[in-house]
Amino acid sequence: MHEFLVGTGIVVLYFLIAASTAFLCRVLIKIPQEVFRKALHFILLGSYIPFVFAFETWWKSVLLAILFAIVVYPVLGFFERFQNYTEVTTERRKDEFKSSLLLAFAMLAVAISICRGWLDDRYLVLACMYAWGVGDAFAALIGKRFGKHKLCLKYVDSHKSLEGTLAMFATSLVAVMIVLMCRGGLNVAGYIVIPIIAGGVSATVELYTPGGMDTVTCPMAALLTIVPLVQVFGG
Repeated sequence: MHEFLVGTGIVVLYFLIAASTAFLCRVLIKIPQEVFRKALHFILLGSYIPFVFAFETWWKSVLLAILFAIVVYPVLGFFERFQNYTEVTTERRKDEFKSSLLLAFAMLAVAISICRGWLDDRYLVLACMYAWGVGDAFAALIGKRFGKHKLCLKYVDSHKSLEGTLAMFATSLVAVMIVLMCRGGLNVAGYIVIPIIAGGVSATVELYTPGGMDTVTCPMAALLTIVPLVQVFGG
């Protein structure tokens, strides 16, 4: 119980500091809406580090992720009653913010269960989640700002661009490479081949995923790609 309370305290403290800093900056500084959206996105990504490293027992971090998913949805539902909620959370559509958080915490619980519970590997959790999270953030930022070449492909949203997809590929690649290098234990080829494949898979899956479900499909695709490849290139 002590471990769970301490770990929960670390995660909650992280969110309080990071979120309050972000909202204070928005009050004091004129931050573009899309940039602020992605700042909140990166706050979520940053929380994965204490989720993974603040607990010695893997199922306790899974329990906390599930509790967050259960608690966050009704709490944000309550705040939706207030007039400025949509403006503060920069929602594009109704229920977007709470639904995204629900899916993100649920997917985190799955990744921890497989990568830590089964494989006893903390870093693979981060590699799988960041293959989606970092790439998705930069895909949106670059795509909206520089996306001149729209992708006219079957089953692909007409708003998605070549620039955004390439940005996701490149930044997913870099994120996975950094995590794997921190992890260690691979041969030289693994640090090159795995990030390239993971980045390509994540970018492709994101391209064909509709309605914000990339929060689930991209981490799952990365997990199914990275985990076996890590075994191939050194375990």
